[in-house]
Amino acid sequence: MRRPALRRGIANAATALLFGLVVLVGSLAPANAWWNDEWSLRKKITIDASASGANVTDPIGTTSMLVRLHVGNFRFSSAKDDGSDLRFVAGDDKTPLKHHIEKFDSLLGEGLVWVAVPNLAPGARTDIWLYYGDKKALATSDPKGTYDPDTLTVYHFNERGTPAIDSSVWANNAQSVGQPADGSLIGTGLRLDGRAPVTVPASPSLAWADGAALTWSAWIKPAALQPNAALFSRRDGANALVIGVDNGSPFVEVTNAGSVQRSTAGAPVAASSWHHVAVVAANGQVTLYLDGVSYAALSASLPALNTVGLIGGDSSTSSASPIAPATAPSAATPSVPPDASPADGGAAPGATPEPAAAATPAPAPVAAMAGFVGDIDELQISKVARSAGLIKVMAIGQGPDQAKLMAFSVDEETASWLSGYFAVILKSVTLDGWVVIGILLIMAAISWVVMFDRASYLSKQAKANAQFMKGFREIAADLTMLDRGDADDISTLGGRLTEADAKMMRSSSLYRIYHIGAAEIRHRFGGSNSQRAPVLSAVSIAAIRAALDSGVVKEMQRLNRLMVVLTIAISGGPFLGLLGTVVGVMITFAAIAASGDVNVNAIAPGIAAALVATVAGLGVAIPALFGYNYLISRIKDLTNDIQVFVDEFVTKMAEFYSADRPDPIEHRIAAE
Repeated sequence: MRRPALRRGIANAATALLFGLVVLVGSLAPANAWWNDEWSLRKKITIDASASGANVTDPIGTTSMLVRLHVGNFRFSSAKDDGSDLRFVAGDDKTPLKHHIEKFDSLLGEGLVWVAVPNLAPGARTDIWLYYGDKKALATSDPKGTYDPDTLTVYHFNERGTPAIDSSVWANNAQSVGQPADGSLIGTGLRLDGRAPVTVPASPSLAWADGAALTWSAWIKPAALQPNAALFSRRDGANALVIGVDNGSPFVEVTNAGSVQRSTAGAPVAASSWHHVAVVAANGQVTLYLDGVSYAALSASLPALNTVGLIGGDSSTSSASPIAPATAPSAATPSVPPDASPADGGAAPGATPEPAAAATPAPAPVAAMAGFVGDIDELQISKVARSAGLIKVMAIGQGPDQAKLMAFSVDEETASWLSGYFAVILKSVTLDGWVVIGILLIMAAISWVVMFDRASYLSKQAKANAQFMKGFREIAADLTMLDRGDADDISTLGGRLTEADAKMMRSSSLYRIYHIGAAEIRHRFGGSNSQRAPVLSAVSIAAIRAALDSGVVKEMQRLNRLMVVLTIAISGGPFLGLLGTVVGVMITFAAIAASGDVNVNAIAPGIAAALVATVAGLGVAIPALFGYNYLISRIKDLTNDIQVFVDEFVTKMAEFYSADRPDPIEHRIAAE
């Protein structure tokens, strides 16, 4: 009779366990909708300008962010070989962002992508999404759409054998070929030897009016500490702008109508180290930034300049202002001999010759500075004054400290309920973790089966006991009238109980105790032929009470059957989970020590996977704890009912079978 109920209990418990897992996985699935289901993978990128990140407090606005991809934060095997399936979407997971790829090498595991991020707020976090994993996707790299129209020139210097290509919309490509520098800060840079500068064209978009706004920025790595080395120069007659390094100290020099002003020298930078240099000119003020921090300031306005610019060199004169020869004769005027007659076109005798026209004196040439020797990378020129916050974001986001500003989450796969962080974590669980989780799942299934079985049994007992007590309280004369001598056969009280009620009463714990008492009473009066009412002595009543107490013990054992399984699940589940977590953490750190790759992206999946064992242990213990407390309260109620029934049965037994009770036969004769 118990086996079908147990099978149903196991099936129901398994269904409930599966439902709980579905709810758990669904709750851990990503909250954002999937931008496009054709892309199988996505990753959240957080740009953190708050105090816990880059701590940028000045306004930032729209900028082009460098996204560095490597094997620690990106699965190159799941993307196309050329990265053409990369897509960037704003934090709302709806708005695509313009981007272009500077470098993507799936074999070396390196990618450099520039993404236009709108409206970066200072002191806050901004999220964007990176989608990839669509082998059918077409390339959408858009260099000119990545930068705003105020950006005049962007040189990545990743070309070989050709002049640098401008990535902005103005197409201000360089006019000379430079020497590439492999292994630069951002991919390939430009190597300058101080003798062969790279020429920037004198295009209409690069024509600067007097007092115009300007932002110039680049990454530099000096090979040595040179005196007066020009990073960038532009000279137009008596006007000039020179940005350079003097013995390791960056400077900006403005020449306006021959008047030269130079910024004060600050702390020098070390040779062979990368630094970000930026110059911002606006409203009569020129500010020099070093590594995103204000380094020097100059009260000067940008002069009018409309000539070529030189990267890594300087010129003493401008090609737009040629110097006239000092005494050269005019080729259109022939020389006249001294004795020539007027008829011959000569001067009249005795005439005073006219003095030759005085030649225009040339301006004194400006001594050219030495060319910069070292590497330069990522040069940008804008026709607006960029904010201090944006300069700091550029210095941090493009440099070696990018981790302060940009953080990568784990990969999420597809948009189903099996995707998201939970799926990534499960994939990182090691074998030892799965062993512990498997044991805990078995414990969970057993505890759920026990809880279902005990809850069903206790509910059935409560109903059966209530039905039995209803019949028991109708007994008036014979305390054994409900029992026919067989534990499976119960009286219907002359038809006052239905067969269904009688069948229910048979499963009652109170009836089983009552059956013990009725059998004891029947045993004592079974051989008596006396016409007088049966009488039980105090000793017999005490003996029957002892038999009833033994039945109570057996019923309590039935009620508490399998409850020890729940106590094991409550106390053992968390400890098993903790064991799995500790072993998983040990393996994770051992793997990191063996590989030497120490970064949060390498540590986080292993630690998260190790914590799954603790979650599984708590998942076993918490439901078992709730179920145990509920079942214990039900068992306590049924135990109290049993104790009350035993007292009530003994009281009725003493009342029905005491020596002081009137004999019903004699009472009937006397009445006649």
